[in-house]
Amino acid sequence: MSLHLLGTSLVAPLAGGEGEGFHAPSPEEFYWPIFGSGDWTFTRPMLMLALSVVLISVVLIALTKKAAIVPGKGQWMVEQAYDFVRNGIARDVIGSKDFLKYVPLLFSLFVLILVNNLFGIIPPIQYPTMSRIGFPIALTLIVYAVYHIAGMRRKGVGHYLGGMIPKGLPKPIYLLIVPLEYATYFIIRPLTLALRLFGNMFAGHMLLLLFILGGEYMLLHGGIGLKITSIGSFAMALIFTAFEALIQFLQAYIFTLLAATYIADALAEEH
Repeated sequence: MSLHLLGTSLVAPLAGGEGEGFHAPSPEEFYWPIFGSGDWTFTRPMLMLALSVVLISVVLIALTKKAAIVPGKGQWMVEQAYDFVRNGIARDVIGSKDFLKYVPLLFSLFVLILVNNLFGIIPPIQYPTMSRIGFPIALTLIVYAVYHIAGMRRKGVGHYLGGMIPKGLPKPIYLLIVPLEYATYFIIRPLTLALRLFGNMFAGHMLLLLFILGGEYMLLHGGIGLKITSIGSFAMALIFTAFEALIQFLQAYIFTLLAATYIADALAEEH
């Protein structure tokens, strides 16, 4: 309900009155029930996520089941993506000693988020799954559990929790620092990790909807002046589609990079 009210307040000034003219897209575009109702509704984003898992599995298995020393184009593309996550993120951030056990998680996160983000600009889907807040939260909880468990196993619960507090500060300062540090590790980090991904996908989808639907309305229902103006709206939709593709890749990369950073921080001896 809060998300609906937030989105409505943002787009309401752009919409006409009851039954009048063009109505701007609303957050209802992000919730498309397929069947069921209430808590048991199966929605469009749920379907997209399930399809992405099937698609990723089929593609990875098909391109790697006959792996060769000299790779074909498909195998080469998979290897480049894997190498990007394995060496460019996991090894560089976590370190050569501990990174291997976390590569499957980080690679899965990167590919899953990237494919679901790219759904937002691929016809006829054109829907970024991560624009539904529940999915970024679920992925964040996985990362949250992994890095805390990794740190506690490495150092023990007491040492891990105690290591979050900087040493050598004046004692009165600890009254402020202790709650801030624990809030950072247990609340702020997971909250910002989920909201960053969600916010970018939500905002990008709303912008594309606005320019595409607005251009369509002006072209089909407006006078000659609006029909000409619709060209600019469609042009902006194309520009934002290219820009959104870049944002979608960056958000998958940033989420994976931050996950690796949190794991590395939990394992670090000086933590």
